[in-house]
Amino acid sequence: MTTEAVLKALSNVQEPDLGKDLVTLNMVKDIVINGDAVSFTIVLTTPACPMKDLMSRASENAIKLLVNKNAQVTVNFTANTTSTRKDDQKVLGGVKNIIAVVSGKGGVGKSTISANLALALAEGGATVGLMDADIYGPSVPIMFGVRGARPMMKEVNGKGMIVPLDKFGIKLMSIGLLVDEKNAVVWRGPMASSAIRQFVTEVDWGELDYLVIDMPPGTGDIHLTLMQTVPVTGAVIVTTPQNVALADAKKGIAMFGQAQINVPIIGLVENMAYFTPAELPNNKYYLFGKEGGKKLAEEYDLSFLGQIPLVQTIREGGDDGVPAMVGNDELTKEAFRQFTAQTVRNIAMRNANLPQTSLIEVE
Repeated sequence: MTTEAVLKALSNVQEPDLGKDLVTLNMVKDIVINGDAVSFTIVLTTPACPMKDLMSRASENAIKLLVNKNAQVTVNFTANTTSTRKDDQKVLGGVKNIIAVVSGKGGVGKSTISANLALALAEGGATVGLMDADIYGPSVPIMFGVRGARPMMKEVNGKGMIVPLDKFGIKLMSIGLLVDEKNAVVWRGPMASSAIRQFVTEVDWGELDYLVIDMPPGTGDIHLTLMQTVPVTGAVIVTTPQNVALADAKKGIAMFGQAQINVPIIGLVENMAYFTPAELPNNKYYLFGKEGGKKLAEEYDLSFLGQIPLVQTIREGGDDGVPAMVGNDELTKEAFRQFTAQTVRNIAMRNANLPQTSLIEVE
């Protein structure tokens, strides 16, 4: 066996999402050959890559078939999360991907999706932050069991910066951590927009593979402010199956379709897709209609990211400060893992095939 022969064999192994082989994509490193033993490292586009087992098997088969049928193949993995951001970014310079989770209306479980997406990404090995940008209805302090906690301050290059809380392995920031929850946040649009800018520019997010932003419902000032302040990698649209939610989801899709807003839509996820009672885990009851989100994704030619069931443990976990991804319900966790896997794949394809998102200019 030679390094050249191994590389030639691996040039037949495709990266499933990017549609090119591992060698062309420069994903194979550190080939070591010792007799019949060969080891090498595949550099993934994200630590949370759902396709690594497939690539490992395909690589082993290619070497045994094309190089040495007696080869003892060891495939190692490392990750260099892809990004379209340049190294000289002044705002959120250490953040590789900024993901906005949006919905056309409230009550569709957008914060639940954001929280468990962030946790599932972290479970896959990524470094993750969660920004609660829902100024008027912050949910993160309750969902993560940090009500009453206050973030610390530290000085960075002579400037005072807020240090996000760390919970369940991800960084958290929410307006609910800065104001007394008994007091309503009564702010005009410019004040809310100013708060969002502070969350972006005056919070020490550090180095992150993904920053998930839980956006307010609807389409308004805060959405525009965010997209004027940072280049958002892409948006995840959240809806439920019923017609009223789908009608509002269309408004969110339309916002990102405007010429001056060039933020790609990563895909659409259908929350509360069906009800499964704990005592009948194999039954599905379509309380809000069937596959409305899936049909909407097809109508707008969007990627369908998956269905999240309406399960009592999701609600209980959110209320008790233990989100579903760190709970004990494996069926629910698997639904979030599959949704996150599809989201990660779409982000990697977006970064490979589309240009960097530029800041929008809206009067």
